[in-house]
Amino acid sequence: MMANTIRESRVVVITKACFAISVACMLMINDSVECSSPVLSRRSLAGEVVETVFNVMDYGAKADDDTTDNAPAFIKAWRAACDSNGAGKVLIPAGNFFSGEIVFAGPCAGQQPMTIEIQGNMSALPDPSVYSGGAWIMVERAENIEVTGGGTINAHGEAAWQYADDNNHLAVSLVFQGVGNCKLNNLNFVNSMGFHTKVTDSHDVTVTNLTITAPGKSPNTDGIHLSNATNVNITDSVIGTGDDCISIGPGSKNVVVSRITCGPGHGISIGSLGKRVDETDVEGITVSNCTLIGTTNGARIKTYHDSPELTASAITFEDLVMDQVKNPIIIDQHYDSKKKPKVYQSSVKISDTHFINIKGSTVSEIPIVLNCSSLVPCEGIELSDIDLVPFGTLGNLTSACSNAQTTLKGTLNPAGPTQCI
Repeated sequence: MMANTIRESRVVVITKACFAISVACMLMINDSVECSSPVLSRRSLAGEVVETVFNVMDYGAKADDDTTDNAPAFIKAWRAACDSNGAGKVLIPAGNFFSGEIVFAGPCAGQQPMTIEIQGNMSALPDPSVYSGGAWIMVERAENIEVTGGGTINAHGEAAWQYADDNNHLAVSLVFQGVGNCKLNNLNFVNSMGFHTKVTDSHDVTVTNLTITAPGKSPNTDGIHLSNATNVNITDSVIGTGDDCISIGPGSKNVVVSRITCGPGHGISIGSLGKRVDETDVEGITVSNCTLIGTTNGARIKTYHDSPELTASAITFEDLVMDQVKNPIIIDQHYDSKKKPKVYQSSVKISDTHFINIKGSTVSEIPIVLNCSSLVPCEGIELSDIDLVPFGTLGNLTSACSNAQTTLKGTLNPAGPTQCI
């Protein structure tokens, strides 16, 4: 009898609560009360938590208006989602949205998965000085974030490229800074001011299904740049820029790059390394099943003169196709050497590095160049099953080597360099 009474009481309480909610909703409608609350999260029949949607339009964003800076609205929507203690989605719907600098900062209250879904077209305000933090869109100090949506992120960098130089780094279109367990996928990047995307001081990041496009002569417009990043997978993307399609910088460890189509651009590079005194080692890099078309370099490692002491090791470039590439295989430890004489050799030690099954065509008579440091010669450089043929009217191909200990395996065309320590 007691159990029946408790169950009946619960039914009455629930019924009253539902009635109260219904009355409140009717009052809001009848009084024309405006509600900008997000779509609340709920549990599905399977018990899974459904994320709350925070539409930027409910926070003041205006589409198809080239005079409104939508950054405040985007940040308000993010702040509401991040502080909500539950899984959330910041939705940028279809339409054209202009904005200046946007910072999606964590950590979030509930440490639940968050999505930034960009369905529309985002355009950057053209003034480079607006981006004081070095990024147009920054995701920082956050965990379990996915940036996706199928939309387009267009920085219209062509108006700013005239200001680009070594001392003036223009804004990166999208940066992951200090994040973990994050994803970046299914987006289109166009004409960044500086790099298109950057992952730095982060771990466990997946980048996939991106299309990145900029003219072949656009300066410093790397497609994807890594620094101090651990456990990063970059796959299934098409990248064509005026600089490296992918640049793997200092402190990068356990990085996999696969199924990338690259070109135009400067190829897929490890480096540059050794420019700054606080740089750390690079280790465990695998680049495989990629196609490079009309690029100035293919598989490249580049280091500066007069560098700090650091290492680059456990590196593999494998199963690559070259189509009219100028330098299909290159180690360049005299990168940007015009600024310092050769007496200042690189102190970056390159070892345990493998170039395996690289085939295709080249527009250079010397498609294999191992130009290592005399201070710390390269060790454990493997060339295996290389088949490069001249494009057009080139003559016979050859290879060049200095300060490198090499291992040659399989069929090599052109013939690989012998020991050149």
